[in-house]
Amino acid sequence: MAAGSCLLLLLLPSLVTASHSPPGCKIRITSKGLDLVKQEGLRFVEQELQNITVSDLHGNEGQFQYNISQVKVTDLQLAFSDLNFQPQQHLVFNINDASISLRFRRQLLYWFFYDIGSINASADGVHIYTVLRLAKDEAGRLKISNMTCNASIARMHAGFSGTLRKVYEFLSTFIVTGMRFLLSQQICPSLEHASLVLLNSLLDTVPVRNYVDEHIGIDYSLLRDPSVSTDTLDLDFKGMFFPRVREDQELENHAVEPVIKETERMVYVAFSEYFFDSAMQSYFQAGVLTIELQGEKVPKDLEVLLRATFFGTIFMLSPSVDAPLRLVLQVSAPPRCAIKPSGTSVSVSAFLNISLVPPDRPPVQLSSMAMETKLSAKVFLQGKALRVQLDLRRFRIYSKQSALESLALFSLQAPLKTLLQLTIMPIINERTKKGVQIPLPEGMDFTREVVTNHAGFLTVGADLHFSKGLREVIEKYRPVPTAAAYSSSQTAEPTLDPSSL
Repeated sequence: MAAGSCLLLLLLPSLVTASHSPPGCKIRITSKGLDLVKQEGLRFVEQELQNITVSDLHGNEGQFQYNISQVKVTDLQLAFSDLNFQPQQHLVFNINDASISLRFRRQLLYWFFYDIGSINASADGVHIYTVLRLAKDEAGRLKISNMTCNASIARMHAGFSGTLRKVYEFLSTFIVTGMRFLLSQQICPSLEHASLVLLNSLLDTVPVRNYVDEHIGIDYSLLRDPSVSTDTLDLDFKGMFFPRVREDQELENHAVEPVIKETERMVYVAFSEYFFDSAMQSYFQAGVLTIELQGEKVPKDLEVLLRATFFGTIFMLSPSVDAPLRLVLQVSAPPRCAIKPSGTSVSVSAFLNISLVPPDRPPVQLSSMAMETKLSAKVFLQGKALRVQLDLRRFRIYSKQSALESLALFSLQAPLKTLLQLTIMPIINERTKKGVQIPLPEGMDFTREVVTNHAGFLTVGADLHFSKGLREVIEKYRPVPTAAAYSSSQTAEPTLDPSSL
């Protein structure tokens, strides 16, 4: 028994490590970012509350009979509101001392007097306390998984006019009490639908697993539920690229886990070396890290130098000295990224095969040389696209056959480096120009981006900007209700129960 307990204690650290997979991409939203979300969210809440549907109200008291219908919200004042983080996985939305103005149609009968018209009413001291629970769903997408809501109305007033105004004011208690009850009963269902249905449809626009181009895709699924403190909300994404020919491939993450300590900006996005390594390995496995130059595409100066260098070989192997040259540059192993406080670099190993291509004859290989290059990488954010611009820093070639041939290739070092800089690097940067989208909802973009390098990862600090309003995006992706869902969503007319007020 004791031996089993000791074994369990020895295995426990490894089990904990295995259960906590490090993220390739991490996003932190700070309290400053939450303030911006609150401003846009408050407009959305106002729009939702303006669409509240209140059931008709009718009743009688002695000889006084009334029927209230066509209730419309005409104005809202939500001046005192807060949106705050609440550990562990919650957002708290609190509205205090709000007011709601209403207008509805009246039908009143008192003895033999019958009156039809409209009434303006106001609900004051409206308090709404809402707690949203955030979680990872089965697809790895951030969702609002649950909502609790409490709403109350402190006071309600109705203004009457006309010849029976005094009578109305005396008997208005029944109308005001009923309207206060019905209105308070509709606030939370309206916000619940706005959160669990409409806001979740907005979160559906966040890319989780999608294609980057015709060769690779990216997996932005959440690894775990969000972590919420009093000042921040942290999201851990897998951040792994995959080749489209092997979509089920999993690349184990051995990189340093990004650690975000800053809170000055609205949002921070961190990327580990694993994020970039998985992209380069996916391209390598897709077989696209090969560039071929033949004939007129080979720079003229380099062609003259190559023909002079390999003239003896050419003459011995083939009399067709004037045959076109072909250069094939092929990466021999997945490139590797290194992120340091001083900058980001990419190490690449490749083969350069130089051949003659006589017409209607097999190619004649002149040389196959190995290349080792180190590229400096400038990472920047534009809109929601993370982009990388590469520049050649170091370059070395050597022969795979002999040290003597490596010595002979020394004269090709400078012209081949120039070839890479002027011909190959523009092709590579054109491929990386599109970039990859960061997992943000549609309509939300980054501004004032600043990239900071750390040991093993880099962070992008930025502010947020709404290029589209929440309402605009939600209306675009609003779920179409089915007949069954529509019928089940219809609320029954509430019973007037003054004792519950």
